[in-house]
Amino acid sequence: MYVLTGASRGLGFAAARELVADGAKVVIAGRDEKTAAEAAAELGPNAVGVAADNADPAVAERLIATARDRFGGFDGVLISVGGPPAGLTANITDEQWQAAFDSVFLGAVRLARTAASELSSGGVIGFVLSGSVYEPIPGLTVSNGLRPGLAGFAKSLASEVGPQGIRVVGLLPARIDTDRVRELDSLSGDADEARARNSEQIPLRRYGTPEEFGRATAFLLSPAASYLTGVMLPVDGGALHGF
Repeated sequence: MYVLTGASRGLGFAAARELVADGAKVVIAGRDEKTAAEAAAELGPNAVGVAADNADPAVAERLIATARDRFGGFDGVLISVGGPPAGLTANITDEQWQAAFDSVFLGAVRLARTAASELSSGGVIGFVLSGSVYEPIPGLTVSNGLRPGLAGFAKSLASEVGPQGIRVVGLLPARIDTDRVRELDSLSGDADEARARNSEQIPLRRYGTPEEFGRATAFLLSPAASYLTGVMLPVDGGALHGF
């Protein structure tokens, strides 16, 4: 039984779909109540949708309590947060930095910390991060600042909770064909040209599909990956050469 945040759409939803297909039960959280409920309904009776904002200090305990109340257990969490605003350093306000920090970084730390205190041996804490953990992405200054720090936290947490039999893993998606990536491509003015140019930098010469990301995530969270912890797995078609 897994709790997934940021899972009413995009990569989080793709992961939830694959987990349910593998027989897992899921609580999926998104900021909009209607969207979260509709996403859960699409997944079927083994999913429940909850409106939740990662920046809310009360969310972590509420989501885990929902998992126990609805499905009788809690085996892991996948922490995914929508991308912070695009932009260069000169154009990002203090308010935007603070909002992104509260949601992307502090909210994720809070949920992971709460999950670690609730999980037993065999539990798993997963983070959806970004290739910016290793290589900054032009135009995504806020993400470039926050995601690497969160990866460092995840690796530290893996060492701390490993003796309890709890695993901590991260996924580093790059050009996965989601609304977010299509939005970023359109910032250049010609989305098709941007997609073609970006695809040329990927060894597999194409964008990944949400389903491919979801399958990688479902494996990494599953007992099949029981001896993997502290790892950051690029799901990027080979774009991060050497990592």
